Amino acid sequence: MEKLQKPIFMAFLFLHVLILCVPLVSAGHDYGQALSNSILFFEAQRSGNLPENQRVNLVGGYHDAGDNVKFGLPMAFTVTMMAWSIIEYGKQMASSGELGHAMEAVKWGTDYFIKAHPEPNVFYGEVGDGITDHYCWQRPEDMTTDRRAYRIDTSKPGSDLAGETAAAMAAASIVFRHSDPSYSNELITHAKQLFDFADKYRGKYDSSISVARKYYQSYSGYGDELLWAAAWMYQATNDQYYLNYLGNNADSLGGSGWSMTEFGWDVKYAGAQVLAAKFLMQGKAKEHWQVFEKLQQKADYFMCACLGKGSRNVQRTPGGLLFRQRWNNLQFVTSSSFLLTVYSDYLTSTGKSVQCASGTAAPSELLSFAKSQVDYILGDNPRATSYMVGYGSNYPRQVHHRASSIVSFKVDKSFVSCRGGYATWFSRKGSDPNVLTGAIVGGPDAYDNFADERDNYEQTEPATYNNAPLIGILARLNSGHSGYNQLLPVVLPAPKLVVNKPTPAPQPKPTPSPQPKPIPAPATYSQITITQKATSSWNYNGKTYYRYSTVVTNNSGKTLKELKLYISELYGPVWGLTKSDNSYTYPSWLNSLPAGQSFEFVYIHSASPAKVSVSKYTLA
Repeated sequence: MEKLQKPIFMAFLFLHVLILCVPLVSAGHDYGQALSNSILFFEAQRSGNLPENQRVNLVGGYHDAGDNVKFGLPMAFTVTMMAWSIIEYGKQMASSGELGHAMEAVKWGTDYFIKAHPEPNVFYGEVGDGITDHYCWQRPEDMTTDRRAYRIDTSKPGSDLAGETAAAMAAASIVFRHSDPSYSNELITHAKQLFDFADKYRGKYDSSISVARKYYQSYSGYGDELLWAAAWMYQATNDQYYLNYLGNNADSLGGSGWSMTEFGWDVKYAGAQVLAAKFLMQGKAKEHWQVFEKLQQKADYFMCACLGKGSRNVQRTPGGLLFRQRWNNLQFVTSSSFLLTVYSDYLTSTGKSVQCASGTAAPSELLSFAKSQVDYILGDNPRATSYMVGYGSNYPRQVHHRASSIVSFKVDKSFVSCRGGYATWFSRKGSDPNVLTGAIVGGPDAYDNFADERDNYEQTEPATYNNAPLIGILARLNSGHSGYNQLLPVVLPAPKLVVNKPTPAPQPKPTPSPQPKPIPAPATYSQITITQKATSSWNYNGKTYYRYSTVVTNNSGKTLKELKLYISELYGPVWGLTKSDNSYTYPSWLNSLPAGQSFEFVYIHSASPAKVSVSKYTLA
């Protein structure tokens, strides 16, 4: 992770074009393959001596992102979310043969946490530091940076770090409860000690481990982690103490007061609110039902904000992607999509919907929107780019990741020096020598633009907490898109007294969204065919936008050399062409099109398709 990770509300534009060779027919996504890839990424992030069954040649570490530091807070959140994914959708993972790999990924993290927790009130929360690490560009095998370990204890507390690690241990104990009861009990013991440590000795971890402040500062404080941990402790132990803790402290620690529009490694309130809503739906709130109803209202608020039906909604890109910040925005997309997915299944169990400021949202709407976000990540976006490395044909090739960008140690054992790595490997413009399969990179900006450049760490750096929530959603989508029951047996609370209300005045019917006009039949210009297709549409600020795919095919038996296209009635950005005066030609890296080959360009606007014609061409 490079530099500070916190929302910065600025917009910037990268004007890069896109070129894809056909065939470019999308018949839906292979969620099973994406799931396998996503879990495989965690093996590439492992740190330490690797086992014989290691499937990835790229020797990296279980680090947060593209560097070689072990940051405890995001690592613990990663493990919690992987465990939650398994708890909810483990059966679906098993049906695709990935459950064992997912459990191994969780255990790799919890084994490390056990080592880092040698005493009840001591936890080692970081190994290495960002300043010296980011000064160097080296493979993990060549590291010459400081590997000092930093800890929290009674004199230097860290309630957020200890609380999140307690949540990870508790969630993981559920994962291993049946397959390895002894290990599960060991995790519970550590979780209880860490929770007590976090609650009794309160303080922000980045005040005690100051080297983490520039990279993973706990802006939200520790109240959210204490509530989040209590919820997981209750799920893992069924101990009423933790449910009472959640009920008694939700108001004072902010859980019932904060209306959230984000969820991630720093801010856990929305996750705690969703779990509390689950307990309420299961009839477990008991004497705390009034507090838990407030928590459920906050969970509903989060869902409405994501759907665009709330009183304060999450911003979206023109292509429909949730947008929180320009730096590694996809972390918020995957974590929000996971909450939408599980909440959809919780609601399906009770037959309820979400009441938003702008109308009712059925459980299917939550799941459908989560699916749209996943599909965007996998390639259904204005750039037709997959933001999962190794998935599809058009994905990031210059990932901001040290081990991925430097030749494998197994191929070349020559030492890569601290600064030499920057000169030799970081600065090169070619594709990574090691494909970091499954990694979810930071993703596009507020306008759906993306620059595949190694030094563009805001967009091309991957992170474990981007992938962790995604594995659950992918398992869910791979098993089918319809809602199903996640909560039975459900004990519903007694019905509330119904008060007769006046019949509301009839509401006017909404004006239907304009539909694009039919696209004319393929235009043929002697030896060249141009076909257009509307591939997606979305609403943004009251307008309906359309993404059009245009494929140019050389039907001649010769190579198409010079090509000039004229486009009229174009009212938005275009990707995959180079502007030349009043016409368009190939992208800068393409100067001809062989016989029988095609290329695609895409454009977006809120109108019917543009008119594309060939103004000049030569064959050779």
